[in-house]
Parts: sequence; C-alpha cells; structure tokens
Amino acid sequence: MKTPTIGIALMISLAALAACQSKNTPGPGSLAFNSEKAALPTMERVALAANTCWFKSGDSSFKPYRLAPELDSYSGRPRILVVPANNPGGRPLLVVHAEGNPAKVEAFGPLMMHSGGNRIAADVRRWAGGQSSCSASG
Repeated sequence: MKTPTIGIALMISLAALAACQSKNTPGPGSLAFNSEKAALPTMERVALAANTCWFKSGDSSFKPYRLAPELDSYSGRPRILVVPANNPGGRPLLVVHAEGNPAKVEAFGPLMMHSGGNRIAADVRRWAGGQSSCSASG
C-alpha cells in the first residue's frame, strides 16, 4: 500500500519542481517610445549608461557582445549597436536608435526576443528618461 502513495508523492513533487523551473519568458520583441529630449542627447545618455552598466561592469549577460556606438549619424538617427565580441563587423544583435525632437526611441534585434530583452527594454526606457542607474532599484 505504501508504494502507490510514494509514487503519487513523487509525481506531485516532480510536478511542483517543474512548475518552479524558470520559464523561458519571451522578450518584448521590439520597443518604441517617445523621449522628452532630442535624439542625440537621448542616445548619448543611453550609450554612456549601456557602456557603464552592461559592458564595463563585467555583466555576464553582455560578455559575449561588444558595444558599437554610432552617435554622429548624418541620417539624423544616432544609434548604438550591440554586436558579437568575436565579430565586431558582424550583424548587430541589438539596435537602439532615436530620431526627432522630441525623440522617438526604438530598440530591436534578436536580443530583444528572449527574456533578456525585458531587461534591455527597462534599461533603455530608464536611461532615455534621464536616469543613469544600472538597475531600476538603483
């Protein structure tokens, strides 16, 4: 009689464990919002904060990547790119750009498709809004 009870308890435990596993939460895919400032000052703030918080801090989420700022754009659309560290001339995995005054900010690329994209979106919104902290609580 104890065997079925142990089997049921084991199945319940395994189901609970599976429910506790981190879910592969999809990211936002892309991001678009308006900033209060013009495109260039907005992207300068975003570039400085991204460099400090994502790359210079040694954040493990960004170790495989490299920041490629392109702020002096003649198209009127300053941007930053996140590219593979081992292929800096390769296809960007994240593009954040802005245009206009007030600026319309957009972020898109493969890094926005997964759960890390939610963090990227929150960081970019915060930095474009004038904050320079590396986290929402900081």
